[in-house]
Amino acid sequence: MIKGAIFDVDGTLLNSMPVWENLGELYLRSLGIEAEPGLGEELSAMSLPQGADYLISHYHLAKTRSRVLEGINQEVRDFYAKKVPLKAGVRDFLEGLREHKIPMVIVTTSDRKNIEAALKRLGILNYFDRVLTCTEMGTDKNRPDIYLAASLQLDTEPSETLVFEDAYHAVVTAKKAGFRVAAVYDKANDSNLGKIWNTADIYLSEFSDFDMFWRRVSKG
Repeated sequence: MIKGAIFDVDGTLLNSMPVWENLGELYLRSLGIEAEPGLGEELSAMSLPQGADYLISHYHLAKTRSRVLEGINQEVRDFYAKKVPLKAGVRDFLEGLREHKIPMVIVTTSDRKNIEAALKRLGILNYFDRVLTCTEMGTDKNRPDIYLAASLQLDTEPSETLVFEDAYHAVVTAKKAGFRVAAVYDKANDSNLGKIWNTADIYLSEFSDFDMFWRRVSKG
């Protein structure tokens, strides 16, 4: 029986992956510069500082790395505060869990201020008891620390806690730590779709038909 739920945010609750995939293009557009095709793919393997250096050299920007990073971070803050949408069906799904008295906690690799700004604007922050961030904990989702910390907040055992994630590495980490995992479809993870499907306990192509979902998880 499920007694608690842990939710990732980016790609799970929010349709936010496009901003990360197109961050360089969005930043250049703010400067009135048209990005070359394939910039997102070029930057995808780089850290943010490396990406900033690439933009400076390739697009001949008369800016320091710190100024470029600040501009990029401002694009991210604006996106979360003003634009990022919920995935379809999320609010009704969370309401269903609340009606069944399932406590919920957020675990995210993103910045707390950005996440809280988005969830507050979208009217769902109050569904969650806590927001835990990898940055504040000094960890990442290749390690189970943040999931275990969330289960302590929920006062539930991993085996009775359902983790909602979209990324394959996070699904694997939660499973290895003993959690039940509901994988949520996001286009950004299409390359790992088969592995995600085979690893997770439940696969959600979308947040719909909560009653059917609840019947499935209640069997365990």
